[in-house]
Amino acid sequence: MRLIVNGAPYDVAVPGHETLLVTLRERLQLTGTKLVCGRGECGACTVLLDGRSAYSCLTLTAACSNQAITTIEGIGREDSPHPLQAAFIEHDALQCGFCTPGQILAGVALLEQNPNPTEDDVRRGMSGNLCRCGAYPKILRAVLAVANHAETTDA
Repeated sequence: MRLIVNGAPYDVAVPGHETLLVTLRERLQLTGTKLVCGRGECGACTVLLDGRSAYSCLTLTAACSNQAITTIEGIGREDSPHPLQAAFIEHDALQCGFCTPGQILAGVALLEQNPNPTEDDVRRGMSGNLCRCGAYPKILRAVLAVANHAETTDA
């Protein structure tokens, strides 16, 4: 089957029961997507499927044929980070960093769907992504900073 990951095509043969998380990490060596709970309870494995957030630990690879799959490796570069990646750094919105890829991708999807969220919108939209370090206030500020910046640059 063909997967489109971070804009690049990959032809993979996977068993029908293999999750997208396993395919990304073990077959494509895209290890930014994290395995934590393996049950869709933490959000560390969040990726974007056609622009919408999805838990890759619950998504079968076979269901992703010809969909645009975006991982943390696909949204920015070290010399040119995605605005939300830059905001996470600026607002110190991470501690151990294990949840950060999923948090950022969930935030990207949220902002794509709602470019001008309220604090409550962000809390609700990010509620499926857990942070054991408790960086929630800083994550909230980072997402809102990107939303507010987009609002001022569009005017």
